[in-house]
Amino acid sequence: MKNLFTLKRWAALWAARADFASGLWTTLRVSFLGLCFALFLGIVFGLLSTSKNKTARGLARTYVEFFQNTPLYIQTFFFYNGLPYFGVILSPFIIGILAIGLYHGAYIAEVIRTGILGIPNGQKEAARSQGFTYLQSMYYVILPQTLKIILPPLANQALNLVKNTSVLAMIAGGDLMYHSDSWATLYDYHAQGYIAAGLLYFILCFPLAKLAAYMEKRAKIIPGSIQVQNAEAAEV
Repeated sequence: MKNLFTLKRWAALWAARADFASGLWTTLRVSFLGLCFALFLGIVFGLLSTSKNKTARGLARTYVEFFQNTPLYIQTFFFYNGLPYFGVILSPFIIGILAIGLYHGAYIAEVIRTGILGIPNGQKEAARSQGFTYLQSMYYVILPQTLKIILPPLANQALNLVKNTSVLAMIAGGDLMYHSDSWATLYDYHAQGYIAAGLLYFILCFPLAKLAAYMEKRAKIIPGSIQVQNAEAAEV
């Protein structure tokens, strides 16, 4: 315990701040690009999962069930160790984006599917009565209302995604956790290294957690307001 307060160790940590900053920058880039990829996949498969086409729904369910029910660690190791057997070699940075994006895309697809199904059927029928196609009704009518419902769980997914970038440490991904673990192991200053990493992850994740909580409070009135609008429209 006395080593925790040794000034020499904290001075060594400060001297290595460039390495930690480099890892933090990599974590931020992987988080941002991975989230963009996950949102793209989530929207595509979320829409497919609510389609009337059985093949589309089956494809969406296959993707969601597979990535939700296999560990992210195994998926990351497959990209790193398995793909080279097929002649595909990717950098740890690209692997991080793919692994994080595919994994969280499955959860975002479920969030979007749940949000779409939560919109009253009257909204969908009204769009069809105006001659909208499925994609048009989704774009102009359903998704704008769905967005207000799904923002809180999407913020939670972004929070989890940032924390899950730590899997890159297993494949020397150059992320925050990798630099922290390497430095702590090299100098045997584990307490200082992991405390620094924990604080930096906290700085990244705490605002997202507060944002998710704020959105959740605001979203509580959305379902009721939609129902009121539908009732008023029906009376007219």
